Amino acid sequence: MDINFVTESKIQKRIGFTFFYYFTIIFNYSIVSKLLMNNRICFLLFFVAFSLSNAFGQNLLTKIDSTSREKVGYSHHIAVEFRPASVLASSPFYKEHNGQEQRIRSAFSGHLKYSFGLPTGSLGKEVFRNTEQGIGIAYFSFRRGQEFGSPVATYFFQNAEIANLGKGLSLGYEWNFGLSTGWKPYNPQTNPENLIVGSRENAYINLGMFLKWRLMDRLSVTGGADITHFSNGNTEYPNAGVNMLGGKIGLQYDVSKLVTVDVKATNTLQAHAFPKHISYDLVVFGSWRRKGVYSFGSQVASPHKYPVVGAYFAPMYNVSYRFRTGLSLDGIYDGSANVYTEDYIVGTQQQFFKPNWNQQVALGISARAEYIMPIFTIGIGLGKNVLYKGADFNGTYQSFALKIGTSRSSFLHIGYNLKDFHEPNYLMLGLGYRFHNKTPSFLGH
Repeated sequence: MDINFVTESKIQKRIGFTFFYYFTIIFNYSIVSKLLMNNRICFLLFFVAFSLSNAFGQNLLTKIDSTSREKVGYSHHIAVEFRPASVLASSPFYKEHNGQEQRIRSAFSGHLKYSFGLPTGSLGKEVFRNTEQGIGIAYFSFRRGQEFGSPVATYFFQNAEIANLGKGLSLGYEWNFGLSTGWKPYNPQTNPENLIVGSRENAYINLGMFLKWRLMDRLSVTGGADITHFSNGNTEYPNAGVNMLGGKIGLQYDVSKLVTVDVKATNTLQAHAFPKHISYDLVVFGSWRRKGVYSFGSQVASPHKYPVVGAYFAPMYNVSYRFRTGLSLDGIYDGSANVYTEDYIVGTQQQFFKPNWNQQVALGISARAEYIMPIFTIGIGLGKNVLYKGADFNGTYQSFALKIGTSRSSFLHIGYNLKDFHEPNYLMLGLGYRFHNKTPSFLGH
């Protein structure tokens, strides 16, 4: 029996439109924040996840001669999760220095998620077996609603199997990225103790690993550990962020159609040998930011918001279906660069001065690496400005980016930039296009 597929172009349009639509909903609430703040941990997790999934993933692409029975088309799943967490105390606010004079130690969240897998028989299904992506919604309770609020988050997520442990048990990883709203931010009159949260909307970022146990044909139970970060991406002050370490337990139900067919599994890698090649990413982005100006050894918050506009061009060597790396030429205009004040007196309104435009533009070179998955690509970069004026562009910069495919070669770009691994810089929200893209379509077969 043959499998009838919707034409590739129609499928691409459906996926691109669906994710673009939900991204637009999230984006219109507020600007999306930085991807990863605790960068040392995230660099480690990125390479561990890539190494493990790449190693185990190769084992999934061996030739199978027997006939198997699989569901036709896309797989669809509904899941519920409960996640208790410990709030990492990074400020006196958590240690009884708040309006209620009580420690803030724990949080709890409930999640409802929908996900899908690529269609049976497609190249993507063979390369990225047991990989799901979708959207979720979550409610968070800190038991401190008077000063923190009870935020609700809407987010993208993706998970994949790292290893099959046998007897229906597997090890996997998952990331979440989206926007949370409903926070109670700092206010000098009504919420003066909350020096953690500066805006009602904050980015929600989550990374975790989990075990999945298949209870029956359609029902699975999951459990694992994760880390969570909330931040406004330096668009408002204060921006200390909220960090949590916790666990999760949940149930997942497969709502895919019951119709099955006999499918002769083949060596897809042999039929579609990956064409190693160089592609070229062109990205333009923009955002706004706040700025802390150093005066007499201490940092003073400027009351202004400053525009940021940039672009980068990155020749990337495509190593495999999962990985590409290369160099990037990065241009930036940062309206906050080298801003200064004179004779600042605390408690008074002082003027902040902007330098000439040539002290607010820079050109840099960075090394980049990207981990490729269906629809989403996660990238990191490490660079240094080579043409600039002023101290603010000195040192190194780090970039983190999530690229969301909207067509075969175009994508949305959500990123964040740090200075010297610790100093918040700016958001990178934009559009990109990949030239000379020879990677086969994951929806082909």
